[in-house]
Amino acid sequence: MGVSKREIDIVIAPDGTVSLEVVGAKGAECLDLTEFLEEALGEVVDREYTREYYQTPTETTEQIKIGNS
Repeated sequence: MGVSKREIDIVIAPDGTVSLEVVGAKGAECLDLTEFLEEALGEVVDREYTREYYQTPTETTEQIKIGNS
């Protein structure tokens, strides 16, 4: 099972307004992915959540067997 791709789209308008959109992240993971950008850019004045935000994140589990068991 592969890891789904996450992407941050950044748009800087002529007036200097910066917009971020996260694609491929479910739930509050998008907030974790953009936290460093929000801290670097300054105050967040508006936030809109996409449908993906309200979806439950999926967890990936790997099982590794060593030996003859």
